[in-house]
Amino acid sequence: MTKDSSTQEDQTKAKERRARGEFVRGVSGFRHAIGDTEFPAEPGRYHLFVALNCPWCHRVTLARGVLGLQNGITMDVAFPNRTGEDDPAGPNLWEFAPVRKASLTGQPLPECTPETGTGQGLRLAKEIYRREGSEEQSVPILYDKIAGRIVNNESAEIIRMLDQHSVHLASLVPDAQTVRLVPESPDLRDTIATLNERIYVTINNGAYKAGFSSDQSVYAQAFEAYFDTLAFLEDLLSDGRDFLTGNTFTEADLRLFPTLYRHDPVYYVRMKLNGAHILDFPRLWEWLCRVYALDGVSEAGSLIHCRQGYFGRSWNQVVPTGPLRPMKYPKAYDHPELARNRTS
Repeated sequence: MTKDSSTQEDQTKAKERRARGEFVRGVSGFRHAIGDTEFPAEPGRYHLFVALNCPWCHRVTLARGVLGLQNGITMDVAFPNRTGEDDPAGPNLWEFAPVRKASLTGQPLPECTPETGTGQGLRLAKEIYRREGSEEQSVPILYDKIAGRIVNNESAEIIRMLDQHSVHLASLVPDAQTVRLVPESPDLRDTIATLNERIYVTINNGAYKAGFSSDQSVYAQAFEAYFDTLAFLEDLLSDGRDFLTGNTFTEADLRLFPTLYRHDPVYYVRMKLNGAHILDFPRLWEWLCRVYALDGVSEAGSLIHCRQGYFGRSWNQVVPTGPLRPMKYPKAYDHPELARNRTS
């Protein structure tokens, strides 16, 4: 697997950068691949551990959904808030807690599950790592249930594996409608790679640079780059194409979607990205609605989990009620006409 800047952030002087207030994403430590000798592509063998509020997990659940792998790859969903200071295992840990109540709803979240992938009923994602001598604690995790091993925990690489081996992993998509996130065309692959690079640096990771860095200049630079790329993408779609590379949904679309899905209802406030809503970019809004309508997409994410996870971890743990106009989200994503009405 290649380790390029569309997959992970440059770690040069990461400690010093963090000390100055910059958010620097860490590097995933498990980088095996389905298709390696010890990890054959077999249906029912692999399992995902995810959190639906996490955009990196959302990439993976999207790939699972659009590739029709809901039966071929099993999945557990963590609670969107991590453990608190009073937890005996410590704070800030992903927890499989299907009975835990969300402050937003006052009820358990129906998507949350116990841990079933290891067969041990573990409570914490960290415990899955510790079984292999690792102190990592992130999700997503791609897990081999037969070998009892972590395969990979880098989302960009996991979606490539699922794409490459979807047929052997028991895709439900009919052969005539087979989806390829990264088609064979070299020119199209180059286009996807170029888009992935900019989308990762300025949009996916850029949102976190803006929201979680404590240095004003880092925030300002990330804010500007984020909205510059939104304007670039709006212009890219101006020729009438349905998706970023043309009329076919590809990996570039998949990698952009989780951030833009969160922008209006969450990131506009939580990540301080209040320069504009996606509704202010008519073509991007229509693209967002177009992707949301694809088979396997709407059920791959949850804005309740997103709102609970992002705002529920803020200093007072209160989750904002809105936005309510032009209508509640995600219902708004069923209405591509909203952006044109807003700007007319």
